Amino acid sequence: MARANTLNSSLIYPIRASIVYGLLFQHLVYMINQPKPRPGILEIQPYVAGNVGIDSHEKIIQLASNESALGPSPKAVEAYRAAAAQLHRYPDGSCQALRNMIAEKHHINAGQIVCGNGSERLIDLLARAYAGPGDEILYSQYGFLMYPICSLAAGATPVTAAEQNFVADTNALLAAVTEKTRVIFLANPNNPTGTYLNKNALKSFYEQLPKNIVLVIDSAYAEFVTVADYSAGHELITPDTANVVVLHTFSKIHGLAALRLGWAYCAKPIAEVLNRIRGSFNINAAAQQAGIAALQDDAHLTRAREHNDKWLGWLQQALQTLGLQITPGIGNFVLTHFKDAEQCNAALHYLKQRGIIVRSVSSYGIPKSLRITVGLEHENKACIQALTEFLAQ
Repeated sequence: MARANTLNSSLIYPIRASIVYGLLFQHLVYMINQPKPRPGILEIQPYVAGNVGIDSHEKIIQLASNESALGPSPKAVEAYRAAAAQLHRYPDGSCQALRNMIAEKHHINAGQIVCGNGSERLIDLLARAYAGPGDEILYSQYGFLMYPICSLAAGATPVTAAEQNFVADTNALLAAVTEKTRVIFLANPNNPTGTYLNKNALKSFYEQLPKNIVLVIDSAYAEFVTVADYSAGHELITPDTANVVVLHTFSKIHGLAALRLGWAYCAKPIAEVLNRIRGSFNINAAAQQAGIAALQDDAHLTRAREHNDKWLGWLQQALQTLGLQITPGIGNFVLTHFKDAEQCNAALHYLKQRGIIVRSVSSYGIPKSLRITVGLEHENKACIQALTEFLAQ
């Protein structure tokens, strides 16, 4: 019997080994033969949104994604619902009515407006249209994370220029320009810092750039801004301009983040390029109708701006009263600094346990800070109360 067991063992072990080696060989063959993405794609760290929910809380205070505290215009909601009756029809591929309304409200040329599936998609199209392998795309140190993601997706090399006190440094940006630079992304106001370049600094920066570089001014938060020396950058686009784009979104002050709707105002040559590569029906009909209605509701826009003016100041002051440092900004959020990364992470977790979501910005290279969106009155006060309790521990 013992001899039989010995024989069985002597047979089983080689069989098992052959199975293991066979599986490893199959896996190796699979890895060799599977499709390979372009160089640079696997270097991309996927974007992680700030609106991750909390299962244990029925009502979440969402202060992580810079959404409008007041939500969408009731007129936009009504227009969205009305569009349901025509879901069997293709949308207007040119977004003509929407572009006409944007042009009317902003006093610009509708022929130089290109709509996109969120301004994020326009960022991606611009990167792919004007840069590729061997090219560089430049942005400031704490610029929006989609800039490097879209750069790598296009096969280009993302390059950053250091900021000064969380403000874009135009001298550093100019110094980083090389013969390989094809696109510069400049968020103004910037996310996640909330800081900005005034209109004179923006104009001076543009005038010093080589004209073969596309300057993309990402003005996603422009509609919140009320300071006198700010400009979204529209005045830089003249009949002679060939290299400027200004991006806007309906996701922020208009409260239509779920519909993914954005637009670019750009030099005519760039508009022609974007219209060649965007999807034929890239904006759905419901989003178009909701966007038009949102633009027509001036009263709602005013209420949203006034609410932000009041509570942005309140939130900044309340955070400073707690002994926390902030970076003064002009968007609808506050970059809030803690003594170290450990305290910052503990605060993030403490708030989350209480159903309050704010945004970690460690992925931006700012590990000691949180970005807190302006919410409704009770949401702002709940956040400050929770932080008061946390700091008192």
